[in-house]
This record gives sequence, C-alpha cells and structure tokens, in this order.
Amino acid sequence: MTSRRDAVFDILRHSEGFRSAQDVYAEMRAEGAKIGLTTVYRALQALADNGDVDVLRTDDGESVYRACASGTHHHHLVCRRCGRTVEVAGPAVERWAETVGREHGFSDITHTVEVFGTCSSCAAGRKAG
Repeated sequence: MTSRRDAVFDILRHSEGFRSAQDVYAEMRAEGAKIGLTTVYRALQALADNGDVDVLRTDDGESVYRACASGTHHHHLVCRRCGRTVEVAGPAVERWAETVGREHGFSDITHTVEVFGTCSSCAAGRKAG
C-alpha cells in the first residue's frame, strides 16, 4: 500500500488545487497505473489520517483532497468559482471550539472550518464581463 499511497500523494503534490478521488484515479489510470478506485480512496484516507493531505467537503458533499502545505492545523478560504484556496490560521475558532465543547461536557474536541467566497480575481472578472 505504501507505494500506492506515495503515488497518490505525488499526484496531489503536483496539483494546483483540491482533487476528487475520481480525478486522482483517472489521472493515474491515464498514466498507465494499475490501481483501483477503492485503493485510491484508501490511500487518500491514510494520507488524511496522517495529516499529509487536506480534505474539504464541497457544497455538493463530495470530498476533495490536496497535499497539505503547512503541516499544522489550519482552515481554508476557498473561491467558489476557481477553487483557489488559502490556508488560514484561526485562533479564535480554536478557542471557540474548545469553549463550546467544555460548556457541553465534551473533551477531545476536533473540528473543521471551511470558508467559501469569491476571490478578487474572479470577482474582477465577473465585473468586467
């Protein structure tokens, strides 16, 4: 599995933005890799569990992945039009999540926060068009 996981990770490291498992699978198959879609999903899950890739759930519920740039806990600001993604720290979000968890008697709190909008390039393009 390690060589397959490395091959999946390599695809993501050379990708501009987030990619679906289907996209990764299709690219690998087009390059001649003998790999199944289930193996791609397993590799992506292992990479996510290790913190090597970021996972984002799109508006339509699909999980998409990209190689993690920072290696530390962060959130994403994502353009709805072009998919441009910026990693952002969220210390206020971290404090809020811990506080809400404690207030309700929870421990071992984890969370994901994704912020969607329109980047300045896409907004300018829309105004010009």
